[in-house]
Amino acid sequence: MDLSMLIEMVGYLGSILVVVSMLMSSVIKLRVINTIGSGIFALYALIIHSYPTALMNVCLVTINIYNLVKLGRKDQSYDLIDAKSDDGLLNYILDYYRDDIRKFFPDFTGGPRVLDQAYVVCCNGNPAGVLLGAERENGVVDVKLDYSVPAYRDCSVGKYLYSKLPAKGIHTLAYSEKESETHAAYLVKMGFARENGVYVKRIEG
Repeated sequence: MDLSMLIEMVGYLGSILVVVSMLMSSVIKLRVINTIGSGIFALYALIIHSYPTALMNVCLVTINIYNLVKLGRKDQSYDLIDAKSDDGLLNYILDYYRDDIRKFFPDFTGGPRVLDQAYVVCCNGNPAGVLLGAERENGVVDVKLDYSVPAYRDCSVGKYLYSKLPAKGIHTLAYSEKESETHAAYLVKMGFARENGVYVKRIEG
């Protein structure tokens, strides 16, 4: 493989990553992949002496890093809202994200039904996540839905939510519904352990 072909491959790689980043539903994944792609393409542009293209991609890298830092800040303002089955905000979120929810929760029917535990998490005023469940016994909740919208799918919603549940009298979460591989990985990452076929997380107050 000669040098010119290698240089062209670098350019194609950068272009492909930029395009792929546009397909990401998660804002964080989009910006991370776009940053890598733009960085590679900036390098390619410098090699072929296309300085305007290089400058544009360096600016894109800078913008992406700035926004990633903002998204990763620990001082984002989260709020936990107690919801009910007839709550307009809760039903709006469930309806708006219905198709995305079913990717991760195949058996979820799309409504709170008679569930007695319903919470909405908002971040800086924007809906970020939903938890629906039924209290099995005192302090133990069977989770039916634990969903974060794409823009906040970095585990921060779950961490915030679980930190607030003890104040609601909840000390254990159990998830026995059918889960996708992605959600199963999320449960493990968030500290759930498999016990008799059920994912269980005990929350410290």
